[in-house]
Amino acid sequence: MASVLESAPIVLTGLGVVSAAGRGLDATEATLRAGRSCLGPLTRFPSPRNGHHRVGEVAQEWIADPAEPRTRALARLALADALDDARLEARTRRIALVLGTCTGGMPETEEAIESQLAGRGFPERVWSEHPCGATTHALAEDFGLRGPRFTISTACSSGAQALVIGRDVLLAGLADAVVAGGADALCRLTLNGFASLFATDPKGCRPFDVERDGMSLGEGAAFCVLEREDVALERGARIHVELAGAGNTCDAFHPTAPEPDGRGAEAAMRAALRDAGSTVDAVDYVNAHGTGTPGNDQAEGRALARLFGTRIPPVSSVKAIFGHTLGAAGAIEAIVCSLGLARGFLPGTSGLTRFDPDCEVEPLTETVTASPRFVLSNSFGFGGNNTVLALRRRDA
Repeated sequence: MASVLESAPIVLTGLGVVSAAGRGLDATEATLRAGRSCLGPLTRFPSPRNGHHRVGEVAQEWIADPAEPRTRALARLALADALDDARLEARTRRIALVLGTCTGGMPETEEAIESQLAGRGFPERVWSEHPCGATTHALAEDFGLRGPRFTISTACSSGAQALVIGRDVLLAGLADAVVAGGADALCRLTLNGFASLFATDPKGCRPFDVERDGMSLGEGAAFCVLEREDVALERGARIHVELAGAGNTCDAFHPTAPEPDGRGAEAAMRAALRDAGSTVDAVDYVNAHGTGTPGNDQAEGRALARLFGTRIPPVSSVKAIFGHTLGAAGAIEAIVCSLGLARGFLPGTSGLTRFDPDCEVEPLTETVTASPRFVLSNSFGFGGNNTVLALRRRDA
C-alpha cells in the first residue's frame, strides 16, 4: 500500500462517541471540563473476586436492543453519530470501515459458557458473534458501507491504529471516506485477566500519582469520519481537525509490561512529529496513555522528558474519567483531543492528587481554557504496540 500513497491532508469531518461519560460530543465535553470521574460499581456481570473494582460502564438506557452483542451495540451508537455529524449518506459513497477492538463477542461467549455449565445449553449464535471481525462485518452491512473492511487488534492501541489504517486507505485511493474507530465492552476476561496481573486498582486509577496502583477498566466506542480535505471541502463538510500525522513502533520487550525507559513510546512520538512535518516546539498538549499502572506511567514520563527536554507542554491522562476502554481508548482520546482543539480547552488528570516525581513529567490536574493548535495523543498496548496520533487545528 505504501508505494501508492499520495500526499493529501486528511481531516475528521464526523465524530461519534459513547462511554461512561454519556453519549455525544457535548456530554463528553461537559464531563471533561468538570474533571468528573465516571467510574462506579460493576453491574454488568457478577464477579465474586473482582466485583469490588470500580469501572466505567455505559448506561443501559443507550442500548436499544439488549439482545445485540454489547460491543456491536456500543459501536453502532458511535458509528451512527459519526455519520450523522459528518452529514454523510453512507449508501451514496464508497465508505470503508476500520474497527479497533480487543474482546469482540467475548461478553456473549462468557454468558454462553455460563449457560452451558448450568445445563441450559450453548446458544449456537455465539459461534458467529465471537470473532472480532464479526462486529465489523455486521456494522458494515447494517450501515451500507460498501468500501473495504478492516478489523484491528493491537491491544490498547487498536482504536488509534484504526485511524492510521483509515488514513492509509484514503491516501491509497481505496475509498471516498473512512469511518474509523474502536469499540469494546466490559467482560470477565479483561476484568479478571488484568486483576490477575496485579494491574488494576480497586479504588480507581490515579494516573501519575505517587500512590497509583493500577488501571480501571471501562467500555465504550468512538468513531471518526476521515476524508481527504479537498473532497470534504468540495461537498461543504464541516471540518473538526486534521489528522496531521502518526507514528507506530513495537517494543517486543515483554508480553504485558512496558519497556521501562519508554524508548518505543519516544520513537513513536518522534515518528508522528516527522510524519506531520512538525517539531517538539509546536506541540501544545500531549494526551498521555496514562493508565495509572506504576510501570506504564513511569516509562511514559521518561519518554516525554527525553523528547521535550526543558520545554514540556501540558500533559494529562483521561483514563480516570472513562476507565481504560482498551480497543476503544485510542479513538475516544482522539475525540477528546479534537474537542480540545476545536472548543478551546485542555483536560485535567482526574484521580491525580500527589504527583510522583519518578514520572518526571507533572501533568495538569485541572481542566484549563486554552487555544491548542497541535497535539499528540498516545496509545500504548501490550507487546509494546505503540501508536501516536498528531492532530492539528485546521486554521493552524
